[in-house]
Amino acid sequence: MIMKREIRVLGIDDSPFDKFKDRYVIVIGAFFRGGNHMDGVVSTKISVDGNNSTKKLAAMVNSSRFKAQLKCLMIDGINMGGFNVIDIHGLYRLTKVPVIVVVRRKPDLPNIKRILARLGMSRKIALLDRAGAPFRCGKIYIQFAGISFDEAKEIVEITATHSYLPEPVRVAHLIGAGLAFGESKGNA
Repeated sequence: MIMKREIRVLGIDDSPFDKFKDRYVIVIGAFFRGGNHMDGVVSTKISVDGNNSTKKLAAMVNSSRFKAQLKCLMIDGINMGGFNVIDIHGLYRLTKVPVIVVVRRKPDLPNIKRILARLGMSRKIALLDRAGAPFRCGKIYIQFAGISFDEAKEIVEITATHSYLPEPVRVAHLIGAGLAFGESKGNA
């Protein structure tokens, strides 16, 4: 499948937070046309280590004026705000927009599952299992819902214009860091 170079993508990342003090974390969404043009920003708040990330992200997407143009949601990691694990298939079902999770390094899922069990968050393990194993895609790893691996790979290639990380996610990360610290460090 050949996709438009200016495919509409929403890159999503959470802002830095203090896991000992903060109850909520701001989540940033950066709307992009391909990997070169940012068209807008949205935000929401989710609970640190909570259970509301899927619903809050869906509400953020569904209430946006850009939603009708969106072809993909790109999320930096399957969990936000610590262990607020996103149900990527549920997010796809609620928004009708395909989801791609991008991570820099292959996650140590057995260790993450042990930590969740030890913290009494065992039901979140099912969300990790349902998301499926991460696949290598260039220098990053991806998981996806509502889209094939080949389509997801093509979108990653189109949007990774300034680094191996897709630009919509990289910019969402920079905006979040700028909000949290007053200035981003530029290491997204």
